[in-house]
Amino acid sequence: MIAMASIPSTSLSPASLSSKSLCREHACVRLHSMKAFLRGADGANLDCLRRSMGSKRNTGSSLIAMASATPSTGTTKRNIYEEDAKVIQVHTIKEFDDALEAAKSKLVVVEYAASHSPNSRKIYPAMVELSLACQDAVFILVMGDESTEMKELCARVGIQKVPHFVFYKNKEIIHEEEGIGPDQLLGDVLYYGDPDAPIMQLHSKKDLDDLIREHKDDGKLLVVDVGLKHCGPCVKVYPTFVKLAKKMRDTSVFARINGDETDELMALMRTLNVVEVPTFLFIKDGRVRGRYVGSGKGELVGEILKYQGVRVTY
Repeated sequence: MIAMASIPSTSLSPASLSSKSLCREHACVRLHSMKAFLRGADGANLDCLRRSMGSKRNTGSSLIAMASATPSTGTTKRNIYEEDAKVIQVHTIKEFDDALEAAKSKLVVVEYAASHSPNSRKIYPAMVELSLACQDAVFILVMGDESTEMKELCARVGIQKVPHFVFYKNKEIIHEEEGIGPDQLLGDVLYYGDPDAPIMQLHSKKDLDDLIREHKDDGKLLVVDVGLKHCGPCVKVYPTFVKLAKKMRDTSVFARINGDETDELMALMRTLNVVEVPTFLFIKDGRVRGRYVGSGKGELVGEILKYQGVRVTY
């Protein structure tokens, strides 16, 4: 969890880097432990993603600095970067800028890679499968060692090591990660760009008040995820939140507040006495019944079941 006093800014400040390190602690989880989650979380449209990602793992170790990449020797390997047209590979700065412009408000996921980086090669198949499964996001590949112009593009963004992922919306950087594995990449894409998740996005106090009023008398539990756009633990737990929203849609309503979206929402977080993120509020019959602070998946499930009236033993 992240204390509000250490909310990371949009620049790569020490606080921001600390938040990112929390993500990286969980980026090396073996993917076979994700199979059960993926089986129920995203339906048939992610079947191909599971098959591809089930045997791949990027530890994020030994990241290769682009400036020191050296040609490989031995048997010639097939060029995996030419396998799928769903990932847009740009070759000039103009192509890159035009792709961001064309995406408009869609989530854009850019992988900055290098042809001689083994970790770039390991993560790219997951990038391809995500591009097939997530039709409402745009995926772009930048090969930083392809030309002088591409090196200039990497320098413009401040890329020093690869693979490096940058997330854009409306041409603005909203998030970035370095040295992550496929499971964390999936979590990031869900957190920043899944429009099909059955989770209401609350953009004001009025939105929250209206939601509480709407479900005051129907017996449903409201689960409100209060977090920040640049919070590592918030990203980490979000895939579980999406899965629960899909599984429990008949008995519960799931919503999300990104406090750093507006000053009004930051004020709302203070009103709700949210001092650490992520905080999950449990609201029923028009009143806040309790809260859970943290990113533990099992603990979150247990708390939701408890406030649904299910007897939980530990």
